Amino acid sequence: MNTAIQSIYPGAYPEPAAEDEPDLAFPRAPLNLTLGFDLETYQIPIDQLMPSKKVPDGVMSTRKFKQIVSSIREIGLIEPLSVIQPDPEQENFLLLDGNLRVLALKELGEEFAPCLVAKDFETYTYNHRINRLSTVQEHYMLRRAIDKGVSKERLARAFNVNLSSINRRVNLLQGICPKAVELLQDQQFPPDVTRILRKMKAARQIEAVELMIASNSLTSAHADALYKATPPEQRTDYTPPAREKPAGDPLEQIVKLEREMSQVQTKYKDAEQSYGSELLNLVVARGFLAKLLDNEAIQEFIGGAQPEILAHFLMIVNAATIEEEIASQSGDDLLDAAE
Repeated sequence: MNTAIQSIYPGAYPEPAAEDEPDLAFPRAPLNLTLGFDLETYQIPIDQLMPSKKVPDGVMSTRKFKQIVSSIREIGLIEPLSVIQPDPEQENFLLLDGNLRVLALKELGEEFAPCLVAKDFETYTYNHRINRLSTVQEHYMLRRAIDKGVSKERLARAFNVNLSSINRRVNLLQGICPKAVELLQDQQFPPDVTRILRKMKAARQIEAVELMIASNSLTSAHADALYKATPPEQRTDYTPPAREKPAGDPLEQIVKLEREMSQVQTKYKDAEQSYGSELLNLVVARGFLAKLLDNEAIQEFIGGAQPEILAHFLMIVNAATIEEEIASQSGDDLLDAAE
């Protein structure tokens, strides 16, 4: 191994102390498996690290790169770089993973970088084997960090975001029903999605989340569209309309209603008393019309002069009762509508 690099962590099987019993010593025989990396983490000079791919122009001005720089400045480098030494006779190492972190360390003025030295050159991309942190898991992580005493200001500096962004992520699930949280558990989405869901009632929240997951579109624009399509009674800001109060004095309204009911009852009693005599007059009139229309000359005369009156006379004569006439008229209307 190159003398310019330094071991900063002991290996998995350190040398036992002289006073240790031989049976308690760590095994030094080869393992029955092939390790992908050396067991030690080394500090390698940054000048000896060669990039494995070309970094796009302007990457150092992106938000992602600035977050990496802020995170390293605030809490240090969490994940060592992955490197391999193509030629043991040379001092240079090839970066397998960590090109942006090397640039960040250079910008911070660091001279060495902690590295894991690979034993075999892998052709796959390391980032493809990473399980991305979901938005809900990120929320729980921030809440645990704050509960352990980490200030929101330090978190904002570490993530290179403003304090309001940290507050939104800390309060991400406030006002969201447990079933909707369960559906969002493994999803990645912007914090504005839950801000919009918070305006809906629980049943509508679940329905909206299911629709967004089914369409694979967990965006704030989609959530806002679903909110605008939400019926008013399923929104949290919905206020039922107040019952209209009767105009004027309620006692006066009651007196007026009682007076109208008394008038209706009086008219009903009058109609009940005159019902028999009026029905008799109608029967006599019907008999007179039937005898009158039996005369063909009179029927032809009325039909020629007033055909509409003749039609009404015939209807009265042919009707057995008033109820049957009303029923027949209703049946005719239904037939006309069917035609």
